[in-house]
Amino acid sequence: MGLPFRSLAMLVVLIWLSRLAYISAQLASGPLDVLLQDYAFRAFVHPKTGVPYDAQVPSNLTGIQIAALRLRSGSLYRRGVVYKEFEFPKGVDETPYAERLVLVYQNLGNWSMAYYPLPGHSYLAPVLGLLAYDAIDLSAKNLPYLDIKAGDNPIKIKFQDVKPHPDGSVVKCVTFNLDGTIDFSDVGSGNTCSAVQQGHFSIVVEFVAPAPSPVTSITPPSPAPGGRGKKKSNSKTWIIVGSVLGGLALLALLAFLVLWVRKCRERKHLEEMEKAADLGEALHMTTVGDTKAPSATVTRTQPTIEHDYVP
Repeated sequence: MGLPFRSLAMLVVLIWLSRLAYISAQLASGPLDVLLQDYAFRAFVHPKTGVPYDAQVPSNLTGIQIAALRLRSGSLYRRGVVYKEFEFPKGVDETPYAERLVLVYQNLGNWSMAYYPLPGHSYLAPVLGLLAYDAIDLSAKNLPYLDIKAGDNPIKIKFQDVKPHPDGSVVKCVTFNLDGTIDFSDVGSGNTCSAVQQGHFSIVVEFVAPAPSPVTSITPPSPAPGGRGKKKSNSKTWIIVGSVLGGLALLALLAFLVLWVRKCRERKHLEEMEKAADLGEALHMTTVGDTKAPSATVTRTQPTIEHDYVP
């Protein structure tokens, strides 16, 4: 019962890690698509329809290959096109409609795992991307994608230089859709994968965990009286006692800090009251018997005679 549950838990963790990794990769690949679209459009110095143009990437992305191909919308739908590893059949249309469109090709090369990590799998081919944009303005940046979809026949991706894989391993085509979902499908003959819309594609092999070795139930020998078992029991007892004493000491320290802070506040309040009293008018002290008491040295209001008549 323990092993199947553990395997199921590991599978759930791998699926969760795969989804989390792809979400984080989407945050990085979104700006990457924008950057590569900009550099791909720069290759159209003297553009001709139906001619692919290889473009240069910035030096910090060396290893990535990009290209751009401008097409008429009607020709893509009526005749199809072969572009790098992608083979478009007839009947591919775009939404919204564009009179001309640009297909930007991406080969992420050794950057595939960095931008599209896939836990539990290893890449046998680089990630290839195919994205469609409106060609109305070849100097535009940060363009939205056109939604292109195949009709009756799917788009074919024929991968080249696929790495060998161990016998018995599970090899799959993987599709990273633009909406954030991931699809797996079988690999066709000649290392070919199929797609019905644009996105990023590759061939991966799934890691197969080795079968767990059989677990035999071994009853540990009972410790001899007064031996190592007793020492372990005493050690656990001392650990518990030490933890309790440490907790009490920590509580005592916290109580001391609270009292000290309260005492400081009271002392500060008293000093402020004394300071405020010192700022008032000082009274003259006089001795009355054995007692000292404050007395006024001058009369604040001088008496005046209300009229000059004196009887």
